[in-house]
Amino acid sequence: MTSSPSFSTHSDPIDPQPSPSRSPSYLDPFLSEADESCYTEVYPSIHSYVERLHTHLQSISVDSLTTNVCLSPLVQTVSAFKPTTYHSALMPWENKALEISILQRVKDLLDEVDPRTAAKHITKADCKVARILEVSPEEQSMMGVSSGMELLTLPHGHQLRQNLLERFETMSILLAVHLLGSTGSHEERASLLHKIIQIAAELKSNMGNMFGFAAVMRALDLPQVSRLKQTWMTLRQRHTEGAVLYETTLRPYMKSMSIGKESSSLSNTTVPHVVPLLTLLETSSAVGEETEMDVEMDVEMDVEMDVVMFHLGAGRTIAQLGCIFQSNAENKLQGFQEDPEVLELFLTDFQMRLLWGYKGAEKNQAQRYAKYNQVLNALSNKLEPATGSH
Repeated sequence: MTSSPSFSTHSDPIDPQPSPSRSPSYLDPFLSEADESCYTEVYPSIHSYVERLHTHLQSISVDSLTTNVCLSPLVQTVSAFKPTTYHSALMPWENKALEISILQRVKDLLDEVDPRTAAKHITKADCKVARILEVSPEEQSMMGVSSGMELLTLPHGHQLRQNLLERFETMSILLAVHLLGSTGSHEERASLLHKIIQIAAELKSNMGNMFGFAAVMRALDLPQVSRLKQTWMTLRQRHTEGAVLYETTLRPYMKSMSIGKESSSLSNTTVPHVVPLLTLLETSSAVGEETEMDVEMDVEMDVEMDVVMFHLGAGRTIAQLGCIFQSNAENKLQGFQEDPEVLELFLTDFQMRLLWGYKGAEKNQAQRYAKYNQVLNALSNKLEPATGSH
């Protein structure tokens, strides 16, 4: 990966204008307007991973070389999530999928927590899964890099990419189930919808967590949620500011990010919008099968070459900025005292157990997602039955 001329100490000189003999250049999505003359060029760097690792090892003291030094990164092949061995204070050991008592406890906790606090808990969990925060020197040595943001762009970062995609999808499904499982009045669902919109706004603006923001927005934009005309109408009537925020700011911003026309401010970002990059890198990794997530993301992105190149260029830059994302996250979470029960709501292990139960949490991913597509359809139609016009 080539280093950015603005942020890395290992950068190579980059021509201010793209060379005609090289591949087309694309503006670096994280550079400021003052740096718009700098380009992200897609061509191999002389500072390869092996060369950088060699330089790093040369800086290690003689004493440290007598200990166990990993000369090559370890390739993780097992998911970071272990739902079947996960112990929770909120659910029994061998729980069934969508147990009513657990869902009620989750509802009560979400009702009690304010949007900003919820956004902080989500960001804390996202940063740990993405290996932005709480990465030990031993883990860095095994990764071969210092941050998960670089690891996810490398061949041996396959499992990290899968972990993040699992977390993204599971978070979206859980929020949709929470919303569609609210069998009360339209007013109650509209109030819950408003709160989820507020959480999305907090993730975007205050926490700079574009990954978490995208997961929440995906839940709101699912067809099973967006088709609830009465609920959305009630939202516009009872929570007008929330409806306006979603329709005029949050949703257009999400769309612009996904097609490469918008990017978050580097100084405010804790977790960048990496879902399109993850999907691009993982689409061809499955042998003999294509997940539902792959298909949906292909449709959303329309696989236009300029969009693909934007996200690949963004990935090249993101890989260099792990220390900045870490610093931003530490600053935004400074002094934050997490609530163990609230944090648990946003842990992927807990969410997988809640959605699929003890026996189903580790079954085939494509089957799990397909099952929940049917569940969401049923819940949505129960709330507002389909008519001939639909």
